[in-house]
Amino acid sequence: MVINVDTDTAPWRDPEVPAEDRVADLVHRMTLEEKVAQLYGVWVGIDATEGEVAPHQHEMAAMPVDWEELIRSGLGQLTRPFGTAPVDPLLGAKGLAESQRQIMSAGRFGIPALVHEECLTGLAAWTATVFPSPLCWAASFDPDLVQRMGAAIGSSMRRLGVHQGLAPVLDVARDLRWGRVEETMGEDPHLVGTIGSAYVRGLESSGVVATLKHFVGYSASRAGRNLAPVSAGPREIADVFLPPFEMALRAGARSVMNSYTDIDGVPAAGDPALLTSLLRDTYGFTGTVVADYFSIAFLQSLHGVAGSPAEAAALALEAGIDVELPTVACYGEPLVAAVRSGAVDEALVDRALRRVLLQKCELGLLDADWSPDSPAVVDGEVTLDPDESRVVARELARRSVVLLANDGTLPLQAGQRLAVVGPRADTAQAMLGCYSFPMHVGVHHPGVPVGVDIPTLAQALKESPAAYDVVVAEGCPVLGGDDAGIEAAAHAAAGADVCVAVLGDQAGLFGNGTSGEGCDAVDLRLPGRQEELLEALLATGTPVVLVLLSGRPYDLSRQVDRLAAVVCGFFPGEEGGPAIAEVLSGRVGPSGRLPVSFPGGAGSQPATYLASPLGRRTDVSSVDPTPLFPFGHGLGYGSATWAGVRPTSGPEWDTDASSVLEVELRNDTDREVTEVVQVYLHDPAAEVVRPVQSLIAARRVDLPAGCAASVRFTLHADLTSFTGRDGLRIVEPGEVELRVGASSADVREVLRFTLSGSRRTVGVDRRLHPESVVEHLPAASGRGSGR
Repeated sequence: MVINVDTDTAPWRDPEVPAEDRVADLVHRMTLEEKVAQLYGVWVGIDATEGEVAPHQHEMAAMPVDWEELIRSGLGQLTRPFGTAPVDPLLGAKGLAESQRQIMSAGRFGIPALVHEECLTGLAAWTATVFPSPLCWAASFDPDLVQRMGAAIGSSMRRLGVHQGLAPVLDVARDLRWGRVEETMGEDPHLVGTIGSAYVRGLESSGVVATLKHFVGYSASRAGRNLAPVSAGPREIADVFLPPFEMALRAGARSVMNSYTDIDGVPAAGDPALLTSLLRDTYGFTGTVVADYFSIAFLQSLHGVAGSPAEAAALALEAGIDVELPTVACYGEPLVAAVRSGAVDEALVDRALRRVLLQKCELGLLDADWSPDSPAVVDGEVTLDPDESRVVARELARRSVVLLANDGTLPLQAGQRLAVVGPRADTAQAMLGCYSFPMHVGVHHPGVPVGVDIPTLAQALKESPAAYDVVVAEGCPVLGGDDAGIEAAAHAAAGADVCVAVLGDQAGLFGNGTSGEGCDAVDLRLPGRQEELLEALLATGTPVVLVLLSGRPYDLSRQVDRLAAVVCGFFPGEEGGPAIAEVLSGRVGPSGRLPVSFPGGAGSQPATYLASPLGRRTDVSSVDPTPLFPFGHGLGYGSATWAGVRPTSGPEWDTDASSVLEVELRNDTDREVTEVVQVYLHDPAAEVVRPVQSLIAARRVDLPAGCAASVRFTLHADLTSFTGRDGLRIVEPGEVELRVGASSADVREVLRFTLSGSRRTVGVDRRLHPESVVEHLPAASGRGSGR
């Protein structure tokens, strides 16, 4: 049968026709091969020898057929045309446009491919802005700034012709030994969901599809090992891992990526209860589910639940995965053959196809006037690291720096002699996480320049207006080193007024670093000989300021009482060096707060602040999981005065109503200070075991000198909900406490309420976000305007 495509006049080409009708018309016209071709991506340039950026890449790298043959029936996606190897952005955009023309010319319908890239710390492309890591986003407690960052990232992507970004990572950290902690937004689901939703709003506001990953439970892998089994129960899944996804889906995310792992023996990639019943039927998600790289093939090769690529394709398609990424292995010829043999119902192909085509329709890819020439090609120029992006990167880096301890040595005095030592002191890599382009791809191309300016901390201190006299010494690498290097660093410290010890991680992939995907830790001691270096520096008697640039917290318990100050920067991006130098010098006050607890001992994992009573210190175990620095902790060079915490209503709180509380803050110092007001829920008696406390609201407040502010929180009783014994989420009547303070361990006021009324079952329409309003009160002029 010959089908008349009528590409110019067919209903599917008409933007005035409803999208559902356009897609239905197109699906009806397509052959099976053309349908299946829309359900996979192709990774042009994938290599088995130049360094892996995906697990088991060396086993999966072979392209199945040549390019012309591959695109004959069309193509669903193009994988990472800018993020596979260093490519000049304008040349890459022109090359992408040419690839799109070839795809459109080869297929009968002229449908272009959807293009995706990684974008966790900015667009993962050569010369693109490298923003701070997700741990830094969360440490800022500033969702508005994170949203601005997301919009900037999306704008760069759209300019190149990229449609979809594989971010944010919404996994909640559960074991700090896990290498991918650096990619998370911390250990609290409310914080992860709040900051992750802000990123989604920013990326989607630029017209780029945000992809939520990894759905779900990936970070609960046993022993903190990457891609390991997960033993989390349904209550932990529901109350810890799922809320961030619920929040981000409401923020408008249009794609979801499955987790690699299996939960109690069922791989997420083949689980219809997870990807269809929960995600589609319960949450109402209508976008696309894309496979984490090679995860469909892994159903056969790693999980052993499929006996062939065709069986793996059938499991994934039935579960609800619409698109195979990064390149075709199971959804191509094996799937076509399975449908033709009757092993797979073509209706499942049509189900996934409709979702894929609807998204292409939303993006304008089905319109007759769509052009493969992106704005970069049309204008003939592209700048991926513009000044405005660097401004956002610097501000986010500043706001994410956490001052953990200080004996008064910070801020540093102008003109001091500084010994800036340590493996992270004078290298740009210290600022970058494993999904930044320089560390993800650039390290495999050592002859290619980094592409962006990334000042080191040593360089920034040398160039500081405070006119420091700076001597630099490495001491030891992150891993390895010798006694001579440590001795030289100690000698430099002995001759200085202050020693700034810059220690931490080398980001990498699959064992080629100390933090990052596949770079898991046995314990939480500083990697390599860095603790020896730190002890040698302390032995000199010179005040030592520790600056930690890392992808996870480390055990500092043996040194903390002897350190003059401790500053944590995580991986703060291309502007991290100057931002930290500004904080050390006092030009900018430290204002970040910890999104993860610092362990009180190297072997106290897994332990996060979301522990139940039995997870806290007890008299029946010799292991003390009490953190050295708790979740939410952070100091400044001045502190706000808490002038009052009060509810605006009585102690009765209806189970279907809101309670309102106000916090009055005052800045009695001569410089701007920041407070992050945090509200924790404590449920003294519930029908199931609950965390001792969990964050339900937080608001960052920046107070100019001499000013005051009022923070008003409106908290619906839905925020107290949890998964009960029957597996349903409930709001349970009874006594609750709201612990209001500056960290999870610094509680300034405890407000007691009685939840009264009926026991309520709540669903996906429950209130997930508190409301908060800050009203600034200038000291001399009375009440100001709210914001």
